[in-house]
Amino acid sequence: MADKRLTEDEAVATLTDGMIVGIGGWASRRKPMSVVRALLRSPVTDLTIVSYGGPDVGLLCAAGKVRKLVYGFVSLDTIPLEPHFRAARQAGTIPALVEYDEGMLQWGLYAASLRLPFLPTRAGLASDVMTVNPSLRTVRSPYDDGEELVAMPALTLDAALVHVNRADPRGNGQCLGPDPYFDDLFCRAAKKRFVSCERVVPALDGPPESVRLHRLMVDGVVEAPLGAHPTACVPEYGIDLEHLERYAASAKSAEAFADYRRSFVDVDDRAYVEAVGGAARIRALPPPVF
Repeated sequence: MADKRLTEDEAVATLTDGMIVGIGGWASRRKPMSVVRALLRSPVTDLTIVSYGGPDVGLLCAAGKVRKLVYGFVSLDTIPLEPHFRAARQAGTIPALVEYDEGMLQWGLYAASLRLPFLPTRAGLASDVMTVNPSLRTVRSPYDDGEELVAMPALTLDAALVHVNRADPRGNGQCLGPDPYFDDLFCRAAKKRFVSCERVVPALDGPPESVRLHRLMVDGVVEAPLGAHPTACVPEYGIDLEHLERYAASAKSAEAFADYRRSFVDVDDRAYVEAVGGAARIRALPPPVF
């Protein structure tokens, strides 16, 4: 079978301006940050980003690469509103914004994974989601109940970027933490699928249910040890709260972000790990408790 291994830069080189890119993980948990930083270093821009957002969204907004953002939230968990996202919203530098209920976003990815134009849901009814998204439509059940439901449109992606604990060279991916989030749906909804992982292994073992990504759902595998930092990748390491505070402070001015970018984005992976205190420090970060 095909060996799908490649580097972050090689994965990003397949992306083009104007693409719809979904990013897996959840806020400050298991984000494919090494790939996101490679995307920041690339010339690719004018993107539509779909995400349960964290520093992935914040960095892309700060770098001016986002034309449209489709999201359920953008948060750093311990810092409720992601600072660079907040700054971009206040400055009006994101041309288009689509905010959905978290369940609606999941349902949109699920619809795309099934190659359906929409799926009905109760999420969003009797809420301002319908007001701020006037393009949303409702449908009525054709059965005796006649219930009116939101027709959540499919969120079809050009590319998906996700991070897992283990993967094999063929593209099977394994999540060893307590929550797989919706990384499988991001991959199923996308035309191109790239998974970064803490370690590539010849074959996956462990509980079968932990293998969330099938090789048919993946086009490229990036071995990226510590690649989710500063977000968590349990059980490998937790959230780097100290670094996220420094990252949040970089939203105070263009000069502060430029300094952060020089130190932590415009560097290779080895230099990044050293800049944030080294591999041993990262691996000692305690897992978050929610």
